[in-house]
Amino acid sequence: MVQIRIEYQPATRDYVARRTAEGKTSREIKRCLTRYVARDFYGLPESGAQLLDEA
Repeated sequence: MVQIRIEYQPATRDYVARRTAEGKTSREIKRCLTRYVARDFYGLPESGAQLLDEA
């Protein structure tokens, strides 16, 4: 999933460019992106439940 984001998502490409300029390796960058994906993925059920409760 991270590789697809790197190839097709402009915001992720900007993130990779910024981190590369900071001196991070591609392996470190992918590790950070994996954490972002995990937070997004596991945060969805909670936020979705809150939206249903508010409606």
